[in-house]
Amino acid sequence: MTSTEPLLVVEHLRVEFPTRRGTLTAVDDVSLTIAAGEVLGVVGESGAGKSLTGAAIIGLIDPPGRIAGGQIRLAGRRIDNLSQEALRRIRGREIGAVFQDPLTSLNPLYTVGRQLVETITTHLDLGHKAARERALDLLNEVGISAPERRIEHYPHQFSGGMRQRVVIALALAAKPKLIIADEPTTALDVSIQAQIIALLKRLCRDHGTAVMLITHDMGVIAETADRVAVMYAGRVAEIGPVADVIHRPQHPYTAGLMGSIPSIVAEREELAQIDGTMPRLTAIPDGCAFNPRCPQVFDRCRRERPDLLQAERTLAACWLHARDLASVK
Repeated sequence: MTSTEPLLVVEHLRVEFPTRRGTLTAVDDVSLTIAAGEVLGVVGESGAGKSLTGAAIIGLIDPPGRIAGGQIRLAGRRIDNLSQEALRRIRGREIGAVFQDPLTSLNPLYTVGRQLVETITTHLDLGHKAARERALDLLNEVGISAPERRIEHYPHQFSGGMRQRVVIALALAAKPKLIIADEPTTALDVSIQAQIIALLKRLCRDHGTAVMLITHDMGVIAETADRVAVMYAGRVAEIGPVADVIHRPQHPYTAGLMGSIPSIVAEREELAQIDGTMPRLTAIPDGCAFNPRCPQVFDRCRRERPDLLQAERTLAACWLHARDLASVK
């Protein structure tokens, strides 16, 4: 990997689920990159495909789901076609994961110290004593006080916010290049959310770790991410620098999302709303998947599906930004 090449490259990713009624496409032609030390936010409604994209990257698509197309490269190495054993070695060592509910990531029967030490000795060439020292350093780094005492505690002896800190320590245990954080703050109260966000930003800055932050909370994205990808119906609707996507959205769906967020500085008599609901996987419409809900829809939107097009400082999958717009509208 050269210094200018992104750490993670996802190209034309497609995830399918075979069913008795046919094959459902849950992630459709998704492409994105993340550089070392960068936080890429991935946002969208429930069912947009954001968590499945993260699961595909880390190799955790449950059967009968499968990666049916595209490529995933980490540090220049293709990883989507590796065996399960090879992927298992990469998980933890090169890719860490932080999930919404820390209790699903922690074994209730083992102390957090045992879980950290086992993870460290599995992936790093360290003895038990050195691994324990690293575990203590990690607990201290993620903000757990009195780590010498807390390392002997079980997950149920920690609060929700402290458990999430332990999970982040586990994700960092083997010094991974990339962390997939899937809704890491959703189950936490607002004050703890702010602490976890600050922790992720600091770790990213200090370690040069790339972070893919998956969430439905635009507030978290605004505080944490460098760039943001907005997903809709399994595809990327818009991607670009976080300030541009939030303040100058170029896709009608992104504009609707931004308009539905309350502001403490701007006076609004009422918030915007997006009529309708996101289509089921069995009923994705022809053309642009957003066209039945779009206030700016025209004929081409119903016939042809747009790829990502240059739209000021972002890329938006919308025919409003086609160069030949005047001739087709």
